[in-house]
Amino acid sequence: MKMERRLVGLIGANIMKSLSPALIEDCFAAAGMRGYYHLMDLDRLPGRRLADLLEGAKATGFIGLNITRPCKEEVIPLLDAVSPEAREIGAVNTVRISPDGRTEGFNTDRIGFRKSIEERFGRDSVAAKPVVLVGAGGAGRAVAFAMLDLGVEPLLIFDTDAGRAERLAAELNRGGEGTARRIKSLEDAIPSVAGVINATPIGMAGIGGNPVPSGLVTDAHFAADVIYSPLETEFIKAAKRAGARTMSGDGMLLHQGVEAFRIFTGITPDAARMRAVLKEAFAARAELAATA
Repeated sequence: MKMERRLVGLIGANIMKSLSPALIEDCFAAAGMRGYYHLMDLDRLPGRRLADLLEGAKATGFIGLNITRPCKEEVIPLLDAVSPEAREIGAVNTVRISPDGRTEGFNTDRIGFRKSIEERFGRDSVAAKPVVLVGAGGAGRAVAFAMLDLGVEPLLIFDTDAGRAERLAAELNRGGEGTARRIKSLEDAIPSVAGVINATPIGMAGIGGNPVPSGLVTDAHFAADVIYSPLETEFIKAAKRAGARTMSGDGMLLHQGVEAFRIFTGITPDAARMRAVLKEAFAARAELAATA
């Protein structure tokens, strides 16, 4: 008897180097299911809108989608329902599609980042300590709520869009005045904090650079990035040279992937197996780059 193939995918820009296909397709295989993960890169689909791709996925029987920049906020009004946590964050990165086409949005970035911080640095490294967050967009919003979950105080938010940073700080402060605030200068803030988090796209493949001025991160800090492609961004490389403790975006990718697969299928995959698959995928990509 031929098994039904489950379709899932990713919608976003600059995503062709995503490792999600390797992770999720192996999860299907481990569960004894046939699955295919399809990349829908907005940079390669000129004229195709998010709404078009969502409707196409529904029409062709997809069971779910991952959503990444620049669509995490834009997708919300297109959905039939949004989980309370995703509504609070104001960003969706996972969409479950029912057989009747009903869509429900979730945010797994929050739990993914929270677990990766706990795993890499430990909760005590951030609890009741000041931390700088660079970037208040879709990823930054999830990271901000994750840091509040871990007890960071205060969270100092920097974004080139000052209004966006102000709005995020105001939303976070509903849980207690002074929990978060916008900062105008990284140079003034970073010397007195425990760590710095990059939640901007600066540093990912195709978008070079470092969002944090050189020399600000020292061996007194931790430095964390949400980016995993490349595994070491310029921000992480500079932090390592300075002697800081560092965390790349692979841990967040792993833990949010565990939760996303559970949302798609009802099955919680083996995180240890996913970690091994991810390690192999990074090694294969590095080997390919070296021979290119």
